[in-house]
Amino acid sequence: MVRRHLHQNPELSFQEYKTCAYIKEQLEMMGITNVTSLVETGLLATIEGGIPGKSILLRADIDALPITEKNDVTYASKNLGIMHACGHDAHTASLLMSAKILNEIRADLKGTVNLLFQPAEEVMPGGASLVIKEKSYQDLGKLPHIGQHVRPDIPLGNVGFCSGKFMASMDELFITVKGKGGHAAMPQNSVDSVLIASHIIVAAQQLVSRMASPKVPSVLSFGKVNANGAINVLPDEVFIEGTFRTLDEPWRKEALLKLEKLTTSIADGMGGSCELKINHGYPHLINNVGLTDNLKALAGEYLGIENIVDLDPWMAAEDFAYYSFENPVSFYIIGVGNKDKGINSGLHTPTFDIDEEALEIGGGLMVWLALKTLNEI
Repeated sequence: MVRRHLHQNPELSFQEYKTCAYIKEQLEMMGITNVTSLVETGLLATIEGGIPGKSILLRADIDALPITEKNDVTYASKNLGIMHACGHDAHTASLLMSAKILNEIRADLKGTVNLLFQPAEEVMPGGASLVIKEKSYQDLGKLPHIGQHVRPDIPLGNVGFCSGKFMASMDELFITVKGKGGHAAMPQNSVDSVLIASHIIVAAQQLVSRMASPKVPSVLSFGKVNANGAINVLPDEVFIEGTFRTLDEPWRKEALLKLEKLTTSIADGMGGSCELKINHGYPHLINNVGLTDNLKALAGEYLGIENIVDLDPWMAAEDFAYYSFENPVSFYIIGVGNKDKGINSGLHTPTFDIDEEALEIGGGLMVWLALKTLNEI
């Protein structure tokens, strides 16, 4: 099985050489030879239908995460410390299934289907940000983009859609708080960087609670604090790492400026100093309303309307967002959870897995959506 091979042989972002070769081999076995390399470890394949028409693009991401798998399954990762813990193996397997079906019916296919196997979704700057600069991609022009993502919190058989703003922007925050170290018993001779850092962490939450409009979803989280002192040692520096996410680009820019001013002023007022480094990540993802509403209706025809779920905006980030600022896109969710089988671990966890029956749903649905959309444009 394709998904199990990919799951056993995961590769990190921008290192997906064997994955890329395997995908190309699978495409060639299907008779799909119009394949172009993208961003070194990605592929763009094209299936031209026998009936003239418009074009569409179907996308899957192919990279894995630096996580050690803990699943006791025959197809567990063979690469220590690397795991397909976000379902990209399932995305790729589903798209290869779609490719096989579409190629088999290409004589009756109206228009052209482009298949994008994209590398490096998991790390900045994001493979999508590089793909959109490639000539072979730009030559496609503006066209509908369809992508899907698995989620174990949604039961097998269900598919979820959200029109408009769907996923958040993501910026990485690195704060260095500088004080003056010394003996913990004589704090008057020091500038307590730990205390300054504590005030900064608490005060920074004002960005969300008091400075952001209640109408604009925002998340500020700090997940790493390193003081590296001791019970009787006040350190010179404290390092803080976190993330800021929102669904509004103007507020995103404003919030980061406010954060820089706030952190600096707190540190200055307490006798220390502060440096804020921001790694600007993905923008927020906007699902084209017309395209998404149409795909939702088509999915209801394919799976039954009772299996279609309306999703709320999701504060996770996804580099598919870059395509959404250039083209009409729709990014939807495939349910892969099955509590009866014990498949309910979250994304990015060492016990993440999917109910593989979802692969047939994902592959078949993408074919259906592509065919119906091409017939309408």
